[in-house]
Amino acid sequence: MFHSLAIYCGSAPGNDPAFISAAHAAGATLARRSIRVVYGGGGVGMMGALADGALRAGGKVIGVIPEFLNTRELQHPDVEDMIVVKTMHERKLRMVEEAQGFIALPGGFGTLDELFEVLTWAQLGIHGHPVGLLNIDGFFDGILQCLDHMVTQGFLMATDRQRLIAAADTDTLLDAMAAWKPPSEIKFTLAKRVVV
Repeated sequence: MFHSLAIYCGSAPGNDPAFISAAHAAGATLARRSIRVVYGGGGVGMMGALADGALRAGGKVIGVIPEFLNTRELQHPDVEDMIVVKTMHERKLRMVEEAQGFIALPGGFGTLDELFEVLTWAQLGIHGHPVGLLNIDGFFDGILQCLDHMVTQGFLMATDRQRLIAAADTDTLLDAMAAWKPPSEIKFTLAKRVVV
């Protein structure tokens, strides 16, 4: 089980109000389940809605933000536990160190970068935590199809494809992540310092 999850999502709100609503609801659900939110520290877009949902439901939130984004316009003003780091690389590592699992919500390049980095680290045995996609309104359907295509074409093992858990609602996703077990052949031989 996990008491802290790193959540990756966009600093933009997207074009469909359902995305912002789902991010807010996800934060509230995490708070209700006493799961601490570790996220990128932003106060706008999906990030802001996620943090607002968790805070308004009485949840704990940790923001991790690099110095160059730590501005009054971008930083969430109500997140008291804000960790300021020097680089994006430090931000990603710190978020991994603070979490026992990872979830991606809709976002852009940065969200996908963070998602695929933690998936790659899982594949390499750097961590054994669950990785989830909150597939709001089928937002990630194309990515899931691409991953299946990678398996078919021999570039991704089916066991590694199964490391990514997807669901359309937060409760279902969290239940599936809580039940997930890493493949038995996983060996924690690299960068053991990030295994929490």
